[in-house]
Formats: sequence, structure tokens, C-alpha cells
Amino acid sequence: MKAMILAAGFGKRLRPLTHLRPKPLVPVANRPVIEHAMEYLEVQGFRRVIVNAHHLQEQVTRFFREKRGFEARVDVVVEPEILGTGGGLMNVAEIWGEETLLVMNGDVLCDIDPRPALAFHRGTGALATLLVHDHPSFSQVKVDPDGWITDISAEKIPGRLAFTGIHIVEPGLRAWLPPEGFSDIVPVYRELIKEGGMVAAYRVSGHYWRDIGTLESYLAANREYTGNAPAVGPGCLIHPSVTFTGWSAVGRGCGLEPGVTLERSVLWEGVKVREGVRVRNSVVTSGRTVLDDLDGEVF
Repeated sequence: MKAMILAAGFGKRLRPLTHLRPKPLVPVANRPVIEHAMEYLEVQGFRRVIVNAHHLQEQVTRFFREKRGFEARVDVVVEPEILGTGGGLMNVAEIWGEETLLVMNGDVLCDIDPRPALAFHRGTGALATLLVHDHPSFSQVKVDPDGWITDISAEKIPGRLAFTGIHIVEPGLRAWLPPEGFSDIVPVYRELIKEGGMVAAYRVSGHYWRDIGTLESYLAANREYTGNAPAVGPGCLIHPSVTFTGWSAVGRGCGLEPGVTLERSVLWEGVKVREGVRVRNSVVTSGRTVLDDLDGEVF
């Protein structure tokens, strides 16, 4: 069985970070999100992974060209024009083939075991099964007692379930997708539901899950992955007088001068923080030199 990571989007909610780097390559605890996703898929037994790319696609293709150590074969498919999830699926139809495909958003970190969902999906005959959970911030999916989705709203509605960003789809879904061009998957699912309820939901619980779509959730992911302690990458020069307060992530090749205080912040690669500067609740992107205090900023 193959898996697909959706990595083509613009990452609008995470701007300005995604002006510089596609969201799947933004580092969490000094490793790109997509590296965490690949590790997750390999642990789950996937040995063939499709990755679509558009926004800053050259960074995604370079990452997989240069990265060593993945057990799975990775096919990066570049979209010259953004195609959306539905269009992205149609665009990889030849590689997808005639088997069930697990699809996951490129901005999701989780440890969900998909095997029970796969068994459920195969028992329903559904064209698609969405993995859902309790998460009030994204409560848009209405599910009936038999596990069929009856509505996906545009807004969150109390009492509904949230989509985890992982779905299991069958090749037959392609008959409902436009043959080419942009296609958002949610309207397709709504049409399927209207025509007879061929979209199922599998409810998961007891797992770790984090969407890094916003700056707040991005910082939270770094906190969770660092274990509330500093995570320091290789090649850093950190003066003994530097103070770490709580968690922080310090990327490869950073330099922290005497008297620096770092608190609940993320430094990408090659950042320099000058003497006595305090950085709190902030993200500093690659190669920047911090001369003045930062608090709750992106620099």
C-alpha cells in the first residue's frame, strides 16, 4: 500500500515563515515536519510514498534528493500550477495505481495507528474514509451512528468531530474528480455524501496530534517535541553564560554570545544572537543576526 504526503500548498496561515520555506520543511525540534511525517509512515510500514510539491518546490525536491536514510521509496511530483488535494490526487494517478492510498496533510504531526482505520474502511466499501477525532478547534464533520459522514461544514460546529488530515481513498474516487486542473477535495466529498453517503469516518483517540498551521501551534509543536527542554543542533557555539528558560530549539550552526537568554523560542539554522540579547516566544529564521530583544516576534 502506498501513502501520499500533501506538500504543495502555500502555507498561508503560517506566513511569514512560509515566504521563506514550504510548510513541510519548516523545522520542528530541528527536523523538517516532512521528515517527522516520513518517519511516522515508515514506522507504520509504508515503503512507497508520493509527495506533491508546488510552493517553493525546488526546496522539497532538493530535500529528498539530498536526504539519505529513508527506507521508503519517495516519488516527488511537481505541480507547475497548484492543483488542490483533488487535483493533486488526479495528478499522481499513474503512480497511485489501482490500490488503496493513505493521504496525509504535510503540516500534521501525529502517532495515529492507521491499521484499525484501514480495516474499518475496507469493511465499509467506502470510496474515502476520513480519520476524525475530538478537537473543538476543527469540529466540522458530522458523523451518523453507523460511521458515515453526513455533512462537512465550512465552519466549526459544537458537537461535531474534527478531520485529522489523514484520509484513506480508493481509486474509484478518481471518477468523481475533474480530469485535470484545480480541485478541492471537500466539495467532492460533499457531492459524494449528497449522492448516497460513500464517505465514511473512523474515530481515533488516545493519540498525539498537532497541526502546525499557525504560529501558535508551530511553537506548541516545538515545545512538545523538545520535551520542554532545550534542543541544540550540531555545530553550535553557545557561551557558558547563556541562559535557557524552559524549552527552545536551536538549529545547526547557531551562535549564542555571552549573557544571551533564550526562552520558548525557535532558532533556525545559522542564527547569531548578540551579547546580552533576550529572545522570548519568538521564531528567528535562517542566517539572521539578532541585535535587539525579541518577544513574540518572527524575525
